[in-house]
Amino acid sequence: MTFQISGIDHVQMTVPRDLEAAALDFYRNVLGLTEIEKPSELRSRGGAWFQAGAMQFHIGLDLDPSPRSKRHVCFLVPDLGKARAAALAKNIAIEEEGEAEGLRRFFVRDPAGNRIEIGQR
Repeated sequence: MTFQISGIDHVQMTVPRDLEAAALDFYRNVLGLTEIEKPSELRSRGGAWFQAGAMQFHIGLDLDPSPRSKRHVCFLVPDLGKARAAALAKNIAIEEEGEAEGLRRFFVRDPAGNRIEIGQR
């Protein structure tokens, strides 16, 4: 017997508490994600929740930074060229660009070093 997983409700990334403001600014004002209200019982934990299409993206807080890695979330955009230009206009370094399995993409990092993929199909 398996779990019979039918989808993904949300993805959570963490940032160190001392980088919370910078990270939330990145997700709000650089990526332009729509922030949604966290349940009242969870607000004291910090971080934020965002709506990204049919899924939610959560930022939680950790005491310590996570090691740099290739783990990531991929946000889809309707126009990769405009997204790339927006990243460069905000002085966000683009680490890698390319195409894989029909997904044109590039990667950036948030202020905590989390890897973010921006893609267009």
